[in-house]
Amino acid sequence: MQFATVLKGGLLAGFMAMAMSGSALAVTLNLHNGGDPRTLDPHQVSGNWEDRPVSDYIEGLMTLDAVGSPILGQAASYDVSDDGLVYTFTLRDDITWSDGTPVTARDFVVGAQRMQDPAKAADYAYLMHFIENAEAINSGEITDFDELGVKALDDKTVEITLNAPTPYLLAALAHYTAYPVPAHVIDEVGDQWTAMENIVGNGPYTPVEWVPGSFIRSVKNENYYDAANVQIDEVIYHITEDDNAALNRYRAGEFDILSSFPADQYQLLQDQYPGEAHVAPFLGVYYYVMNQTDPALADVRVREALSISINREVIGPDVLGTGELPAYGWVPPGTSNYEGEAYMPDWASEDYGARVERAQALMEEAGFGPDNPLNLQLRYNTNENHRRIAVAIGAMWEPLGVNIELFNAEVGPHYDALQAGDFQIGRAGWLMDYDDASNMLDLLKSGVSQGDGINWGNNYGRYSNTEYDALLAEAATELDLEARAALMHEAEAIAMDEFGVLPIYFYVSKWVVSPSISGFEDNAVDRHLVRYMSKSE
Repeated sequence: MQFATVLKGGLLAGFMAMAMSGSALAVTLNLHNGGDPRTLDPHQVSGNWEDRPVSDYIEGLMTLDAVGSPILGQAASYDVSDDGLVYTFTLRDDITWSDGTPVTARDFVVGAQRMQDPAKAADYAYLMHFIENAEAINSGEITDFDELGVKALDDKTVEITLNAPTPYLLAALAHYTAYPVPAHVIDEVGDQWTAMENIVGNGPYTPVEWVPGSFIRSVKNENYYDAANVQIDEVIYHITEDDNAALNRYRAGEFDILSSFPADQYQLLQDQYPGEAHVAPFLGVYYYVMNQTDPALADVRVREALSISINREVIGPDVLGTGELPAYGWVPPGTSNYEGEAYMPDWASEDYGARVERAQALMEEAGFGPDNPLNLQLRYNTNENHRRIAVAIGAMWEPLGVNIELFNAEVGPHYDALQAGDFQIGRAGWLMDYDDASNMLDLLKSGVSQGDGINWGNNYGRYSNTEYDALLAEAATELDLEARAALMHEAEAIAMDEFGVLPIYFYVSKWVVSPSISGFEDNAVDRHLVRYMSKSE
């Protein structure tokens, strides 16, 4: 999809918004967004830098409040069948797209079908596979999209049928994978509906201009049902992956909010801007993936050596300085519906020197060492914090006879390479889309056959274990939450014992928020909708 620097349709929409408000735009929020979104199509995005503008212009049946909890969005109410399998949502009476066209149940059906369409190859399609027949449609086993368990009973009623009771359903419906699309626009222009001259939204804002590599600009949608309570008139999502440059622009008053900051500037922020740096735990994990199609990394001894030789205890306090907790398991602490003892390997409590010796022996068994080094490329997306971690971990691997070449790229091309399997070791991060362990564990499920190939989704390292997959399948239909958690704990242990992925630390959010901004709330899912914010001069 191509976007021009000046887009007539976008500018026209901006003038229309100003006309509807009766005055020029009064309050602008300048938000540091990080990377440049690859698209604004909610069914093709995958990162938080894409979620920010998308979730400000499209709203699902459910949405989030300021503290990240699911609340009613485009739905006015819902009913649940006695067996917990059928949810019936009644839409609000006063919802329209930004062009004035009413939002209907068909928009949700088209969105859900589009998400599972194998031809769209949506990497996050699996997040909705708790819906009846979703996985079968996504794999091509069922070709009649009308078999999907999302139906329009009439213009104002959406019925969702599940495979099994799903305790996190309402939170999942607040995620962009469950967003509706403007069926009336798609009928006219197809996948070009997100081009600036065509785009419409049903959320608090409407994108009107996109200058790739520079910014996205959205203006208040006066047709939004809660427009009277939306205080920010215009949002500019500034695109820069240079956190130092972003911090300088914040200090100069050009940015109101930073979505991240250089870890080595945390003390400066505490000293010179007390209370403006927001460092808070949330449900996410920073990790490295090892491409198991690479012959060396297919050897579990090599993966084990690489993992146990990382001194995770020093990453948060020393390398970053912001107190991230070391991650030895895959599911973040505090995740809902996951009672039981957290995964912790025996080697985590061993003396670090002894672990390095053990790692050296494992590498020697695998045929590598100082006289026959293993040369690996470590990819990371451009960011000073990622570079610092990569340098530190590369140094930890040197005693094993591992030579690391560092390679960085902008966030979009970086994740494209991970999804294509074009890497050896890659930096990744996962921010939980909803508060349930399945959202983490499903990342490591085997790929799904799709057409002539296999769609690995976000399982970048191509980890595959049939017992793991079977446990997650059983957990998906287990009604007893304690029994379900036990199955998922068992699956997590399998993947971690096989070093299917290399978790490094559990995230803390790193925002900087100007004192002029009210309504920004730290929360466990680290999602912050602009509709709740206001700005004083």
